[in-house]
Amino acid sequence: MVKEYKIEAMAKKIQLLKQTATELKRISGGIQAVDKNVDRILASIKMLEINISDVVGLL
Repeated sequence: MVKEYKIEAMAKKIQLLKQTATELKRISGGIQAVDKNVDRILASIKMLEINISDVVGLL
């Protein structure tokens, strides 16, 4: 059984997540709880980029 993955669609959503998280940090006003959690979110997004978005370049 061959599975078809929508890698390009996933990569676009990952970029949207990154933009949203970055914007949230920008408007946080320096609230430490928000900034620290956004940093964690961005670290997870970076792992998604490594796993998914980088594959798009190979396609």
